[in-house]
Amino acid sequence: MDKLFITCALPYANGPSHLGHLRSTYIPADIYARYNRMKGVDVLFVCATDEHGTPIAVRAEEEGKSPLEVASRYYNMIKEDLDAFNISFDNFTRTSDPQHYEIAQKFFLKLYEKGYIYEKIIKQPYCEDCERFLPDRYVEGICPHCRGEGARGDHCETCGRHLEPIQLLEPKCLICNSKPEIKESKQYFFKLSHFQDQLETWIKGNSKLPPNVKNYALQWIKEGLKDWILTRDMEWGVPVPLDGAEGKIIYVWGEAFLGYISSAAQWSQDNNLSWRGYWDDTAVHFIGKDIIYHHTIFWPALLMGYGCKLPDAIVAGEYLSLEGSKMSTSKNWVIWASDFLKNFEADILRYYLVINAPLTRDTDFSWDDFQRRVNDELADVLGNFLHRTFSFTKRFFNGKIPEVSNLDELDIEFENKIKKTPQKVADYIENYKFREGLVEIIKLAKLGNKYFNDKEPWKTIKTQPEIASNCLYLCNQLAKNLGVMLTPYMPSKSLNILETMNIRNYNRWDVLSDLIPSGHEINKPKPLFSKIDDEVIEKQKELLYKTLEGEFDMKDIITIDDFAKIDLRVGKVIGAEAVKGSKNLLKLMVDIKDKNLQVVAGIAKNYSPEDILNEKVVVLVNLEPAKLFGIKSEGMILATEKSMSILTSKNAEIGEKIK
Repeated sequence: MDKLFITCALPYANGPSHLGHLRSTYIPADIYARYNRMKGVDVLFVCATDEHGTPIAVRAEEEGKSPLEVASRYYNMIKEDLDAFNISFDNFTRTSDPQHYEIAQKFFLKLYEKGYIYEKIIKQPYCEDCERFLPDRYVEGICPHCRGEGARGDHCETCGRHLEPIQLLEPKCLICNSKPEIKESKQYFFKLSHFQDQLETWIKGNSKLPPNVKNYALQWIKEGLKDWILTRDMEWGVPVPLDGAEGKIIYVWGEAFLGYISSAAQWSQDNNLSWRGYWDDTAVHFIGKDIIYHHTIFWPALLMGYGCKLPDAIVAGEYLSLEGSKMSTSKNWVIWASDFLKNFEADILRYYLVINAPLTRDTDFSWDDFQRRVNDELADVLGNFLHRTFSFTKRFFNGKIPEVSNLDELDIEFENKIKKTPQKVADYIENYKFREGLVEIIKLAKLGNKYFNDKEPWKTIKTQPEIASNCLYLCNQLAKNLGVMLTPYMPSKSLNILETMNIRNYNRWDVLSDLIPSGHEINKPKPLFSKIDDEVIEKQKELLYKTLEGEFDMKDIITIDDFAKIDLRVGKVIGAEAVKGSKNLLKLMVDIKDKNLQVVAGIAKNYSPEDILNEKVVVLVNLEPAKLFGIKSEGMILATEKSMSILTSKNAEIGEKIK
């Protein structure tokens, strides 16, 4: 591989970036891009904001602004967020750019001319009051599958199923709330079904697709592919470039993919270079779990129809929850990237989001766990090793790398670990196992601390100076390697390490085999990582829990299908305490006869801890054990004595099942 084309899923320009976006897509892609640059690969790393589609149009109507104004506002926010987290794009543009329109229209026309796009009359909701057909997101109603309320015309948040607007029960126009009529409309469809066999062959035969991506895509293939509607009746978007198609735009999933190409084309124009050599060599997409279908089925099918090379790999990051619960931007149960940076450095979040779990597995952000990892791993392990190494070098050797001679068995074993680890880390990164690579680096720093302790240079410097000299020589070699290997993961902190060592131009992976010569002088050391105080974390929890003031909406916690399976029990509260930072939450210990459960309940408005201990009886929804709102919870309060008077200690047995 000489050239490498890397893309990130286009962030949708209707809100700023949050930690889930960074974890699933942008940080992993940046690690891969930085690493490959260090390996000497010519990398083109591009992205853009996705600025079309109905959510932006709806928001613009609600705000009385143009869609472009709304998209521009969030483009600037998103770009600032990604820049602040050192995401090293070569180009970051917008799908509202005229060059993108031109590329998308040419792409559409070629597919149409080759017979892969065809006209079809379909039935669509039409709002008489608004005098227009309603695109999917302009319609809301009840899901026909799970009966979940608030389902959109393209998707049900409750059960996750794809929907068509005319499938919704009790539909209403999102703008005026009136019930739409069903009328006929001419639209354009892409022959996705035509590519079923080709896609299956490509997916099964692509060894570079991670298992979570491949398995998800094959499940859709197994269910059979249907042709995909490729147009919408609305003004905001890329106009369909055909006579008789006035008032229609290309569906956002028909043109947003081409943001990868239009961003690269803009970069080519600015740098007088061609982007095609990068795509034709090796192309890797980094995306979130929720758009695996689009990138493994719809996008490759479009490329097949056009006649383009397909991407070589598609890497999908799984979900990030927050304090044990699903993130919700609408309820502000989320940590925004810009808010995080008000109190913490970008690199420690990059570290935490990578080390917390493999990219192919869902994980959770917890303030307590974040504090623990920063304090225990970054401050006590990595920071401690580096600071001791640099401080002892300054103190005992005048800041110069000491001489080395007559290495003993422990020295040689330690030196071999230093030499072997870079290849392990490289292998992991090249296979998108970013956490495993970072774990190897931290394991080596832990070994460095053990080696330092075993050698006791603070003692041997006087009695056996050769032992202390060898120890500090090898520890400085490790410090240099830690600085280099951490560059893809923590670009700012790694630079701090190398600057302390008075090293320049060490942004190449092959320098890991180089040795810093004896006599090389390092700079005055400064602490790299500060421990996070409990008060700081409690303040963050307090700010977060303020979003929970108010009653829980159970449909956000449990679906209709799940409800049929739950085990309702009558229980008696035997312990209660307030949750710090929240006026609404209580942490309870509940007796359900056969065992006691620890539960979190949003009932502080009705009961004080003292009140609830006075023979109050509750009903529990027994869920899988989870960490809810930062507290281990083995169930959830569904109703209390005050909200369901039949359930009292007088007419219900403790432990009784409620049907």
